[in-house]
Amino acid sequence: MKADLSPVIAATTQWLTRSFPASGGALASALCEVQARQAVTVAAWLRYPTAMDAALVGLAGPGGSARLDGVTGVDSGTDSDPEAPDDTDAWRTWVDEVVTSWAACLLADPDMASHAVTALAGGTHTTGAPTEFRRLLAPDETDRRAAALLRHPDLLAPVAELHRSHLLDRLRPDHTLTA
Repeated sequence: MKADLSPVIAATTQWLTRSFPASGGALASALCEVQARQAVTVAAWLRYPTAMDAALVGLAGPGGSARLDGVTGVDSGTDSDPEAPDDTDAWRTWVDEVVTSWAACLLADPDMASHAVTALAGGTHTTGAPTEFRRLLAPDETDRRAAALLRHPDLLAPVAELHRSHLLDRLRPDHTLTA
């Protein structure tokens, strides 16, 4: 059974790319989004390593972006248009704070990203189709320019520090990816 973390991955990716946007047009935005999505995917797979973990987050929900918005000073946009329907920011409820923090760590630290991808080997998420994280692990110059804000360690620090210690625990060689 393949775990469906797509709502968490999509919402968390959207939060990261809105908080640390690309500059330079449509191609830069697409490259920035791919890098964010790859980091978020790795982080989500580490955070929810089994189908049961993913099913539980699907039932309970990941918690939302309120604390992240406060830490970064991002305006959630909820007060911007009083005439807008109430569900305009519903995607924010699917943002996972821990996954966001872990993804920020991976984007800012290439060595940690490499260790994280290695830690996924043999897990339930990586069985079947081959998985590639090239834009996360080996971004070229175009990728780096597109995601300059998204990969800037100083800008990511407030988010990354929220749960960095938990990620480091998860990446310990003796840690098994079980619920």
